[in-house]
Amino acid sequence: MPRAIDTFVNVNMGSIPVPEWLVRVAADYFKRSDETFKDISIPELIEAMDGAGIEKCIISTDAEHPSEHVLAFPRANPERFVLSVSLDPRNGMKAIRALETMVRDEPVVLARITPFMVGAIPPNEKEYYPVYSKCIELDLPIAINTGIPGPPMPGKCQDPMHLDEVCVFFPELKVVMAHGADPWWDVAIRLMIKYRNLYLQTSAYAPRYFPPQLIQFMNTRGQDKIMFASDHPVLSFERCVKEAAALDLREGVLDKFLYSNAERLFFGERQAHALQ
Repeated sequence: MPRAIDTFVNVNMGSIPVPEWLVRVAADYFKRSDETFKDISIPELIEAMDGAGIEKCIISTDAEHPSEHVLAFPRANPERFVLSVSLDPRNGMKAIRALETMVRDEPVVLARITPFMVGAIPPNEKEYYPVYSKCIELDLPIAINTGIPGPPMPGKCQDPMHLDEVCVFFPELKVVMAHGADPWWDVAIRLMIKYRNLYLQTSAYAPRYFPPQLIQFMNTRGQDKIMFASDHPVLSFERCVKEAAALDLREGVLDKFLYSNAERLFFGERQAHALQ
């Protein structure tokens, strides 16, 4: 069984407000509404992880209103769980201070923003720039959703091309395109070739549906760029790892995709100034 790090996991979907569009996506798109909208216990998640070879998870919570249920995971098992925190850049300094507090007090390895959920504001707009600056200061990668979202919500704001000028203006910023980049895979790949600190994670995108150009990129110039994520329980650990293992990848590429790329980006040494 291959080893893996899952870079996008949810454990409190049963205790957060659930918008109608998310119910529709879970029921109609992923066919997993019963499995999705529930809170997952620590023993339950560890059992599922062990069954699929998942060694570590990045678990999601909100920066301004963190879930105590989520925070309990890394506190109980720091060797297996770390955190990502979602931000609304429209909240300005309130969001920045919440991010600083979370990074100081908890094992946060990733910030997140979902453009279609924050007023459909593209990530090259002014609201995002203070967050980018703070992430550089904290030596913290940030994930930005790209690709047309599954829900019936605006999608133009998630065109990867919006990240082009972001990467130019903030060359030190480590940006991860989340949830794939469909239908703009070619654009996302070209941007990753262009920018050293631009990556992609495959959250909520089943490996069996990866497009041929992504497989080609993973086997060649993109071996160090693509990271595994399930968005569990939206997609199960077991299904995603099994389908990933069946991909037509060159020797050594599967381990980079499932484990090594995430280990390097999220679990390596943070810069000293970021931890002071």
